[in-house]
Amino acid sequence: MVLASPNPIRSERILATDLPIVDLKAEKCVVRKLIMKACEEYGFFKVINHGIPHETISKMEESAFGFFGKPVTQKKQASPAYGCKNIGFNGDMGEVEYLLLNATTPSIAQISKTISNDSSNFSSRVSAYTEAVRELACEILELMAEGLGVPDTSVFSRLIKDVDSDSVLRLNHYPPILLNNKDRDRSPSYNYSKVGFGEHSDPQILTILRSNDVGGLQISPEHGVWIPVAPDPSAFCVNVGDVLEVMTNGRFVSVRHRAMTNSLKARMSMVYFGAPPLHACIVAPPVMVTPQRPSLFIPFTWADYKKATYSLRLGDSRMNLFRRKCKEIE
Repeated sequence: MVLASPNPIRSERILATDLPIVDLKAEKCVVRKLIMKACEEYGFFKVINHGIPHETISKMEESAFGFFGKPVTQKKQASPAYGCKNIGFNGDMGEVEYLLLNATTPSIAQISKTISNDSSNFSSRVSAYTEAVRELACEILELMAEGLGVPDTSVFSRLIKDVDSDSVLRLNHYPPILLNNKDRDRSPSYNYSKVGFGEHSDPQILTILRSNDVGGLQISPEHGVWIPVAPDPSAFCVNVGDVLEVMTNGRFVSVRHRAMTNSLKARMSMVYFGAPPLHACIVAPPVMVTPQRPSLFIPFTWADYKKATYSLRLGDSRMNLFRRKCKEIE
């Protein structure tokens, strides 16, 4: 478990690199190949020319900053959708405040009444953004299925298209760090970062993330190594979730990541988590299971996995919860 620390992060290896970039307007065969490689090697990639209007994104960000700019007493009126410092129910802490919304139009309309004085405007902006990123997620998932050779190319996407999909939109606001006089006198190169949201993998199918021009996202492709992801407001960051790792029988990787704060400027991330319905059975399509690559996981429902994984603290192992034992594989 990585907790928010009052001290700068110094002890871990930090490597500078950038994620693979996928241009969705390129030739389809090229797009599929790039996505496959990124999912197998990184679990993360960026997409450009994604087709989501800039206006849809900017209005959503404007409404998000508008909400987080309110007095705390007003923001708390949106509880339990609103949270600050306490990331979950298991004692996880971070330098973050957030708004967690069920990604369905009726749910968004209802919660908007406690979030904004102009609830219809807030609701319409959130709904427009959510619908746009859901369509993007479905497009990417269908390209993945094609690349994997799955006959039913909607096998992943239909889970988040389902009317009972458990998808959510999470708005994370990381306020800048307030420095004391001693810290201000240090070298400009001194690292003032704190953990905003601790180490974890995303349990859902696919994550579509958009952040402003402030860095903070770091991924860990191997233990003890952290790679900062350069911010790019023109792109969306996409990452594989635990459920997709299971449904690809481990071919795609769900990579641990975290978010750091910034000492000068607030960071805002708008995160769509595409999830299946609670009753959906999570199992790899038959084409993904071969004698050379037997099934790595026992079948489970999203409700089972959600309950089990949400009972853990950040940093705890999740993917082993339903991993087959060697005897079961044999």
